[in-house]
Amino acid sequence: MLQKELLSEIEAYISLHLHNTIDLCLEAPQNIYNEELVPNELEDFITINRKPTLNQILFQFIDEKGVNDSAVYKKAGLDRRHFSKIRSNPDYHPKKPTLISLALALELDRDDAEDLLNTAGYSLSESETFDLIIQFCLNKKIYDLHIVNEILHYYELKPLNA
Repeated sequence: MLQKELLSEIEAYISLHLHNTIDLCLEAPQNIYNEELVPNELEDFITINRKPTLNQILFQFIDEKGVNDSAVYKKAGLDRRHFSKIRSNPDYHPKKPTLISLALALELDRDDAEDLLNTAGYSLSESETFDLIIQFCLNKKIYDLHIVNEILHYYELKPLNA
């Protein structure tokens, strides 16, 4: 059962972040550069700005933590085949909850968890209760998947891999 003190902290965290989100109305950017983009410029831009893949970042974190694959996928609640697919297919992007489970299993801090999520095109929003709970858990170093799932269940949200 979740402690009342922890629930009170989560309530305050969610309330603070959900109600302080400012809606910005952004106008569509106007195209002020009408010349054709030279293919070499685009290739150079991609080469200079490309970040490591999800696969590379995930296994870099695993190596840095000095843990073996089976410990990570078990702690994250994944089966061996799914983890193998992540390892062997650099183009495969698991769903956001799977990456959050892996971040928790690796006990990543919030910045590293965000980096992992960003490599697959995800982020933690400050306007979604689910994401705020995950941010809270990362900030408080609550990495136990069962506790995180209890918190999600308390808020009637879908649990992570269990």
